[in-house]
Amino acid sequence: MTNIILCGGSGTRLWPISRTLMPKQFVKLFSNKSLFQLTVERNSKLCKSQFIVSNAEQYFLALDQLEELGKKNNKYLLEPIGRNTAPAIALACMALEYDEIVLVTPSDHLIKDEKEYEKVLKKAKELASDNKLVTFGIKPTFAETGFGYIESVNEFDVKAFYEKPDYETATSYLKAGNYYWNSGMFCFKAGIFLDELEKYSAEIYNQSKNAFDNASKDEIIRIKHDDMILIPEDSIDYAVMEKSDIVKVIPSNINWSDVGSFDALFEELPKDKNGNTKNDKHISIDSKSNLVYGNERVIATVDVEDLIIIDTGDALLVSKKGSSQKVKKVVEKLKETHSQLHNIHLTGHRPWGTYTVLEEATGYKIKRIEVKPGARLSLQKHFHRNEHWIVVSGTATVTVGDNKYYVRPNESTYIKMGEVHRLENEGKIPVVLIEAQVGEYTGEDDIVRIDDDFKRD
Repeated sequence: MTNIILCGGSGTRLWPISRTLMPKQFVKLFSNKSLFQLTVERNSKLCKSQFIVSNAEQYFLALDQLEELGKKNNKYLLEPIGRNTAPAIALACMALEYDEIVLVTPSDHLIKDEKEYEKVLKKAKELASDNKLVTFGIKPTFAETGFGYIESVNEFDVKAFYEKPDYETATSYLKAGNYYWNSGMFCFKAGIFLDELEKYSAEIYNQSKNAFDNASKDEIIRIKHDDMILIPEDSIDYAVMEKSDIVKVIPSNINWSDVGSFDALFEELPKDKNGNTKNDKHISIDSKSNLVYGNERVIATVDVEDLIIIDTGDALLVSKKGSSQKVKKVVEKLKETHSQLHNIHLTGHRPWGTYTVLEEATGYKIKRIEVKPGARLSLQKHFHRNEHWIVVSGTATVTVGDNKYYVRPNESTYIKMGEVHRLENEGKIPVVLIEAQVGEYTGEDDIVRIDDDFKRD
């Protein structure tokens, strides 16, 4: 069985922790592990390999975090743009054998009852082996209006799928006892799913097949943008599950959460004696039942209750508990003002390492850059800035034009605007340097890549 892990989504309801280039599934929220890593650990007990479906930026995050877990048997499919779950799953299934059973899971769910989960997966595999399309229905614990529901009959048979209900309808579902939250997890044979997709959503199937056939297939499957844009955008539920007559649902009481809001996150984090989330940086004076997140500055609270306080260095969020679903409206406002705060943290992760913005103002930006051993940045140039590099540790190999030379600790070099250059770490320890950018524009998009090991545009 292969675990297809869908890594799309930016988790806007968990801003400012979650951002486009570091979405919630890769943030280490639980015992220094990310939801993505927990997903891999949980499913690798029953699956022989992981098949990661993501965009290019998330691919490098997944690569690093799989390396931390020591997981080597991985496949990757990179989408240039997202077209929802039906095309993503179809493209992955096209890369597998017809009879390969796949477990399709989001990368950002938390499941705490793993013994029950293993029982559920074994039943799903049994049904999938009998050529069924299996979905997992979570036994509801309250009248949730933020999830879709599945109505079942005769235990495993599906009567109908329902969109997110209002509160009265959700309450009636809860009382009925045969309605389940739609978890977004699935199990089936790759070929059976594709047959059903072709039967019920032929345009998605045909355009996905064309995109897959035209894709670059070296170590990674890379779908071309012009092919991807032609695939109709649709979810697996609309495209297949709500139409097929071979769908089964497995009632699953697995202590599941999609960690879709700060209120949901609060429920999952360890608490102190006053019901506040545990945080070494938090000084609490008569404060109770607060979610306090931040690991850089000291956060002091006095006589407050039921608040959400999130500090990430470059952004501060304060909300009442119960109102955290509105956080996505903050992200919409940030996009309107063209701020990059919705997009990236002060520390940005790249395939070669990381950079952290230390200070930024009109005309200059100062960064701390760390390059992994054996890694190098793209051969590149900038049109609007000069760069000064001061090496703090390690030995940097620097290419400027036709010249290649070493820069050692406490030494510096200067890159003029427009010069073709590259930074490389040929050593065995990380290279750390301070970069001072000076120019009329210091945005991350002022870059022309001439040659790149990671095949980025």
